Amino acid sequence: MMQLALTFNDIFKSSFLEQIDSFAPLDMVIALALAFALGLFILLIYRKTFSGVMYSASFGLSLMALTLITTLVIMAVTSNVVLSLGMVGALSIVRFRAAIKEPMDIAFLFWAIAAGIVLGAGLLPLAVFGLLFIGVILLVFANRRSGYTPYLLVVGCAGEAEQGVMEIVRRSVKKYLLKSKTVSPDGTELTVEVRLAGDSSSLVNEAAALPGVRSAVLVSYNGEYMS
Repeated sequence: MMQLALTFNDIFKSSFLEQIDSFAPLDMVIALALAFALGLFILLIYRKTFSGVMYSASFGLSLMALTLITTLVIMAVTSNVVLSLGMVGALSIVRFRAAIKEPMDIAFLFWAIAAGIVLGAGLLPLAVFGLLFIGVILLVFANRRSGYTPYLLVVGCAGEAEQGVMEIVRRSVKKYLLKSKTVSPDGTELTVEVRLAGDSSSLVNEAAALPGVRSAVLVSYNGEYMS
């Protein structure tokens, strides 16, 4: 008959106490220091290529934090298969409901996570090369500007002044698009999408000076055009 004699050491054998020595302190410090450097590089690229109106410092800081956290998680997961399965189950209940306003923000989030995964897996050359390559690509293409600023021209006019407004638009801009036309008993409202180079006040002033035009408004527009 098998005897079940358990001691205190047997209870904690191959559990938490044995996992303490599974990582070398120097390896952990080096990995987290490199993760901090990679996250800081991603943050600098994000600040350099940001083209929005309101810069979010907390989002930029979260990119660096994501790189550190992902590196830490991957280092723990690669050391234990059972832990990796438990990590998948624990993270499956997490839901992120923060609204992403800029499409590039999603790219930077995935970039920070990918950098942490590659670094946590110990693929340092791939992490550094990928970081530099993606950073250069973003700097080159994200900072390219066509020299034209998109606007929305909103004109309220009488019916007979509509042709004159559109003639001024065709003569003043290289590319335009009639977004909407509203006809009411009070007149017609035109919304035209245009892109202008340099001083943009001449177009709206010329349109407002036409007979039959009640109002002319030029609004900055964050849309983009195909060249």
